Amino acid sequence: MLETPVFAKAAVAAPHRLAVAAGREILAEGGNAIEAMLAMAATIAVVYPHMNGIGGDGFWLIRLASGKVHAIEAAGTAGAQATIPRYRALGFDAIPSRGPLAAVTIPGTLGGWALAREMALAEGGRLGLKDLLRRAIEHARDGYPQSASEADTEPLAFDALRTAPGFAATYLVDGERPKQGSLRTNKKLADTLIQLADAGLEDFYRGDIGRELAVDMEAIGAAGTREDLARFHANLRSPLSLALPGRTHFNTPPPTQGLASLLLLGIFERLRPIKPESFAHVHGLTEATKRAFAIRDKVCTDFAKLSVDPLAFLTPAALEREAALVRMDRATTASVAPAHGDTIWMGAIDADGRAVSFIQSLYWEYGSGCVLPRTGVLLQNRGCAFSLDPKSLNPLEPGRRPFHTLNPPLVEFADGRIMSYGSMGGDGQPQFQAQVFSRVQFGTGLAEAIDRPRFLFGKLWGSETTRLKIESRWDDAVIRQLAAAGHEIDVVAEPYSAQFGHAGGLIRYPNGRVEAMHDPRSDGGADGF
Repeated sequence: MLETPVFAKAAVAAPHRLAVAAGREILAEGGNAIEAMLAMAATIAVVYPHMNGIGGDGFWLIRLASGKVHAIEAAGTAGAQATIPRYRALGFDAIPSRGPLAAVTIPGTLGGWALAREMALAEGGRLGLKDLLRRAIEHARDGYPQSASEADTEPLAFDALRTAPGFAATYLVDGERPKQGSLRTNKKLADTLIQLADAGLEDFYRGDIGRELAVDMEAIGAAGTREDLARFHANLRSPLSLALPGRTHFNTPPPTQGLASLLLLGIFERLRPIKPESFAHVHGLTEATKRAFAIRDKVCTDFAKLSVDPLAFLTPAALEREAALVRMDRATTASVAPAHGDTIWMGAIDADGRAVSFIQSLYWEYGSGCVLPRTGVLLQNRGCAFSLDPKSLNPLEPGRRPFHTLNPPLVEFADGRIMSYGSMGGDGQPQFQAQVFSRVQFGTGLAEAIDRPRFLFGKLWGSETTRLKIESRWDDAVIRQLAAAGHEIDVVAEPYSAQFGHAGGLIRYPNGRVEAMHDPRSDGGADGF
């Protein structure tokens, strides 16, 4: 059994060791959990560019020292030139996945940093932006070693990616992906971060950086304009919450799939008692996932365009109805469109009980692949989540927010514990979250809950069927029971595959001590004091 690292007062967890070091350093300098996360967000945007960057989007759940929980939605909106007629006239039936036409939405994550910074200051934070961005600037300017995750990643549509403006010059060596440990730099990105540290985060949208971004986006034919950048602001939102026996779960509202994550937990709760790692555990979570995704795919869109209140699906009566449709002896059929997503989740908890659950992404590996020459900013391809069908749930429209698989969970227990946890992984995010949490709920230690083998219901890219993928470390008897119940199963030979997410978590106890752990599938860990 793995021992969970325990810290006396505060801790951070992240999928890259340099982000962990940046967060711990801020805590040690007297920063609060929000400030620590800002430093981590900036650092990991530099050193884990295949998973996230400042040209992408981000979402926060922040529990203040008072116990109040806030959500920050930093989803970039579609640019003025992002119209269905434009893409149809160019001969497209769907938005391209790579290149300038994939750069549909403006970057939102810096707007989220700005709101989080305001909240950090209101909570007594005293550190300046130069302190918070220091390590990110150093790594971008002076270099950082290529991570194992990035070196091992085989990006989708790589031929299109390598020809995206600025990509090969920034991320390839002689046309190939660098080996693990190779020294990497992004000096233009370092200059951008230095400017933000001096002028403030708003400069990204309404200052010199915003002007440079707009010039470069126009030059490559991306959809965003200077006016789109100037109009953008992240939003402070009320989180979705779900009260279950002994705890309250929080997650982000649409346009994220936070609703699906809460639905999965609420439905699964009504299938108990279930022994961890049993057939019923895997089967119950998989069937609850199918019910949750069916609702998600009919509801989750830009919050300004919602046709129904998401809370209507989280009532006890609604959850009972969904749970009643689950057969515990037989798999039901379901069709789920593949939702890819390479992302980072990170968490932080400080000595005053502030807790942060944070997620930041470019969508696919390296997003659109477009690196803007004046700023070194890598633009996301989150706009691929839009449809070119005007009657769809998420149609492409200027100013509209795309659907997001990103969702950062947080839970408060009735006994005083606070848990910040999460995972990357597109459609896998709600599933991996539920697997980790249900194990903790049943008494498994945090490190063991994260280390244990996982499973994923959904389609692989290019596959015609929706199957249950399961790590080979699982008990063969359970796999045989699942197959007998009608699940179509793919056993993944790799024992710790990134296909099953990079999960992490922290738990603060009433006595102030904090447990923290991040996934052995990633390049990170946890640290604190």
